[in-house]
Amino acid sequence: MHAVRLHSFGPAENLRLEEVPDPEPAAGEVRIAVAAAGVHLVDTTIRAGDAPGPFALPELPTIPGREVSGTVESVGAGVDRSWLGRRVVAHLGQASAGYAEQAVAAVESLHEVPDGLDHAVAVAAIGTGRTAVAILEQAAPTADDVMLVTSAAGGLGSLFVQAGREVGATVVGLAGGPAKVDRVRDLGADLAVNYLKPGWDRQVRDTLGEREVTLVLDGVGGEAGRTALELVAPGGRIVFFGWSSGKPTTLSMMDLYTYGFTASVAIGRRLTQRPGGLRSLETEALQAAASGRLVPVVQPFPLADAARAHRALETRGTIGKVVLVT
Repeated sequence: MHAVRLHSFGPAENLRLEEVPDPEPAAGEVRIAVAAAGVHLVDTTIRAGDAPGPFALPELPTIPGREVSGTVESVGAGVDRSWLGRRVVAHLGQASAGYAEQAVAAVESLHEVPDGLDHAVAVAAIGTGRTAVAILEQAAPTADDVMLVTSAAGGLGSLFVQAGREVGATVVGLAGGPAKVDRVRDLGADLAVNYLKPGWDRQVRDTLGEREVTLVLDGVGGEAGRTALELVAPGGRIVFFGWSSGKPTTLSMMDLYTYGFTASVAIGRRLTQRPGGLRSLETEALQAAASGRLVPVVQPFPLADAARAHRALETRGTIGKVVLVT
């Protein structure tokens, strides 16, 4: 089979498509003919040689990739043969060989892909989608909210825009550049703003008039995150889920007193402590995608173009969830 391998940490060009032996499923595992594999910003961090938070860097050479969707083509000992030929999606774990034409997964990690759901969308649902479900559960947007979403054209942000519209909230979507702003507008945001333009916060204030932002979902951090924070009305809330800009949003105890909002973090340990764990989030996200309630936006790249996909992610040149297709 062909797989994308990393022999040394460094730039995206270090990712190379190579021919490697087919993986064999061990007891309790299946082999999946991969149709789509998810790509994460954290994958670019690992590739560059930076350990992502509490995780250690993988041994080299390695095949990156954490989620795959495809068809079960082989089963290991102890696995019910009725899995053969079924369309499945699975989260493999950190840097677990998803960028390949075939991948092995534990049978207990499998979800059947609902009828009519594309493999690329299924991959996005159990990766980005499960995180979005957890964040939305904590944020709990309502029809009374003016909800501001940073990076609203991204994989998570595009789902937040959909969720805000579904509950009747007024949605303000921030995006970097005209093309992304257009995409956010197409998703249904009431106001789509280019946060790369100086003074974008004045545009938000002028458009809202007497209304104020009551909820911010911030995964960008840095200057944009700080400016968004300063838009939140007293009694509002801000939910953090990362900092794609490279710097967290600055927040002090005095900010809580000055602005009068509540602030929380919706990822990390909070995800794993949810009743039912991560698998329950994956199931809910798949159901939401199949019903059309929360449909991930995907940007596909051929498997052979994994390096180009990484460069696009790192330079914020993508819209939605990045997926490699075989």
